[in-house]
Amino acid sequence: MYKRLLDYIAYIDEQTNGDRLAKLSEKEIEALTKQLLTQIQFFQHERLIHLIVMSLFAVVAIIVLVALVYFKTLSMLLLFVMVLVLLFPYIIHYYHLENGTQKLYTYYDRIINVKLGGK
Repeated sequence: MYKRLLDYIAYIDEQTNGDRLAKLSEKEIEALTKQLLTQIQFFQHERLIHLIVMSLFAVVAIIVLVALVYFKTLSMLLLFVMVLVLLFPYIIHYYHLENGTQKLYTYYDRIINVKLGGK
């Protein structure tokens, strides 16, 4: 998903870079805006799902940590390590999704500014 986000950011950057955006017709700007809003919705949905999964893993990590402190067994320690091994990639992935989606908002603002005559 992150590669798809990066690819789309590169595409929309190319479409809105410099004079290219100013040279587009109103119809083309409208189509680009609709496409961008659709992609933003997709990435927002993906971001929400990953936030839920990441939060659940964080709660599980806390529960396992409490169990580790209480039981002090090797199996609890291994379980805690396994949960952390899964939690950190989710945090990193969510971080990239969040920042990428925020970047798409700036492209949307750029397009709307041109649409409203700010060019």
